Amino acid sequence: QVQLVESGGGLVQAGGSLRLSCAASGRTFSDYAMGWFRQAPGKQRELVATITSSGTTRYADFVKGRFTISRDNAKNTVYLQMNSLKPEDTAVYYCAARRIPDYSGSVFDYWGQGTQVTVSS
Repeated sequence: QVQLVESGGGLVQAGGSLRLSCAASGRTFSDYAMGWFRQAPGKQRELVATITSSGTTRYADFVKGRFTISRDNAKNTVYLQMNSLKPEDTAVYYCAARRIPDYSGSVFDYWGQGTQVTVSS
């Protein structure tokens, strides 16, 4: 199975930017579709963005135009560039993987431990 480790979270002012990274190990990274999810206190976990092995992306409506998901298969890493951050983006962000290269759905099998993103107003 694949192991996932997120990094890059932190505290940022509204309007600022952060880039999250998720390093994968254990299996062939290009065999996996990847996703970013988030969970705010008292709320359910929600899908933020997904990317297939070949680079096809999908975004939740609330991040379109602000967030960009990308991956570097040579570095076994997926990224989430977050711009124009809002206080409502405050959450723990999780990286996820599913061993279907062209998958664009919402169900993932492997999860990282999460990284906290806090956006102050």
